Amino acid sequence: MAAHIRRRLRKGATTTAVAAAAVAALAASQAPAATLADAGSGDPKAAGEDTASAEDDGAATGNSPYYTDLPPLVTPDKPGSSSNLPVTGSAEAGIPASILAAYKQAEQTVATTDPACRLPWQLLAAIGKVESGQARGGRVDANGTTTSPILGPALNGQGFALIKDTDGGAYDSDAVHDRAVGPMQFIPSTWASWGQDANGDGRKDPNNIYDAALAAGRYLCANDRDLAIAADLDKAVLSYNRSTEYLRTVRSWFSYYQRGTHEIPDGTGRLPTAPSTPTPSPNPGTPSPTPTPKPSPDKPGGKPTPGPSKPGDGSTSPKPKPPTSKPTPAETFGSLENAGTGPLRATAGQAFDERVTVLARNALGAPLGKVSVTFTVTGDTGTLFAGGRKTVTLRTGADGTVTAPELRAGEKAGEFTVTAVAGTGRPRTLTYAATVTARQADAIARTDEKALVAAPGEKFADAVTVKATYKDAAAAGVAVTATMVKDPLGLFDNDKGPYFKDAAGKPVRTLTTLTTDADGMLRLPEIFADGTEGTFKLRLTTEGGASVVIELTIQVPEETAPEGTTPEETAPKETETPEA
Repeated sequence: MAAHIRRRLRKGATTTAVAAAAVAALAASQAPAATLADAGSGDPKAAGEDTASAEDDGAATGNSPYYTDLPPLVTPDKPGSSSNLPVTGSAEAGIPASILAAYKQAEQTVATTDPACRLPWQLLAAIGKVESGQARGGRVDANGTTTSPILGPALNGQGFALIKDTDGGAYDSDAVHDRAVGPMQFIPSTWASWGQDANGDGRKDPNNIYDAALAAGRYLCANDRDLAIAADLDKAVLSYNRSTEYLRTVRSWFSYYQRGTHEIPDGTGRLPTAPSTPTPSPNPGTPSPTPTPKPSPDKPGGKPTPGPSKPGDGSTSPKPKPPTSKPTPAETFGSLENAGTGPLRATAGQAFDERVTVLARNALGAPLGKVSVTFTVTGDTGTLFAGGRKTVTLRTGADGTVTAPELRAGEKAGEFTVTAVAGTGRPRTLTYAATVTARQADAIARTDEKALVAAPGEKFADAVTVKATYKDAAAAGVAVTATMVKDPLGLFDNDKGPYFKDAAGKPVRTLTTLTTDADGMLRLPEIFADGTEGTFKLRLTTEGGASVVIELTIQVPEETAPEGTTPEETAPKETETPEA
């Protein structure tokens, strides 16, 4: 934040009273989507965080000063969501075009990598308002970089935290102490962990609104926060600057922007006027505590908390605390994604060609290794992972991916699901739909060519045996339907001629419960003839569309001569008439 608006002003009781009255009036005039957790108590612990103290963990801004201007008491005349922005409105409701675009782009990016966070762009806008006055009213170039640096005061322990230089002055031009930098006022040590390249220029620049907005979004979503929950949103804001007044100010602007806002040209935004004023150190001559050692990225452990350890906030009495090791953003689990898994389909009893593969990302959106992922099969098809397991847990590799074991389809056709779950506290879950199809055959044929003939009222002496194949291999377990038909295409069923018998011995001319054996063979049940003579057709069809038509003949058998005789000998002889 520019030096000319970072003048140190001592807060008095009057300022506090006026601010409190303004917040109360604002709250009465509008209905935010998520309410401030116990805001009336004045106790920051009600929101799950403490105000800045020597024992606090670090904040993104190093608890630097911020603008305390409050929104107008008359909010934009647009109740509800501001997804459809009005073209015009009050000057305070306007957000410079590049700044607004950066907030919305950050919301969309985070929604892709960490949808469970539910980051609203209006929260970024509220923080951007109190940190830099929307990057000094939108004074940014075509790439979104501020036209001049926005720097907070040196964090030298004199009224602020004591944070010695961590970047050699690369970001803040101060090689002695750190300063908050850019539109979202990150201190260099925090930017080193959370910085982003959102505009694709190959640089992670805290002075670029696109980079800074995405970094702020990921930072706010850390620790498995769901920002649609009031308590989580409060914790996120307090992690940015550990002050109850800061939380209330951000909440006020957040609610204001939710009621409606509009885009204005870059460089025309209204600048705020009142920076915050932390109480200065009572004994400037007393040295501040030594900074807590910075966590090592190769020693994860402890509760994940964004930002570096903060050594102090101006307190003159050293209060040492044991060093703790915290995971960096690069070690913090952020999201779980599909890593290119294709359609999951297989024939009953066969192995699936496709295997479920997932990708874990860290809080910065980069691949994350050593994440435990549990895969589970749910459904009644009998499908299991290789080895007969329904559930298996594996860890991601260095590239952030892990592949589930091979799936083997059960014998029952139908649909089932495979779920992949990772993370604790707020687990990420992916669900994959899968299908088991019935066993199929692409050909079916009789195993012999013997004529099938029966006398009326008798049964066919020879059994019908067929073999089903798929890609020239025996097709085991294939369902076959047998139907007596009038035409080869099976368009018309036949109600006369040959028939099967059901379990009660009654005639039936269609069977649907037939299945080939392990060798693809099927021997049909006995076939009987009624009293109708003629040639009839039996059509067999398989799952998969293969078919064969077999002829069945019912006819009266011809009389046969006894063995060793001739037809003349067996022919009837004329009776001689005696002469008169």
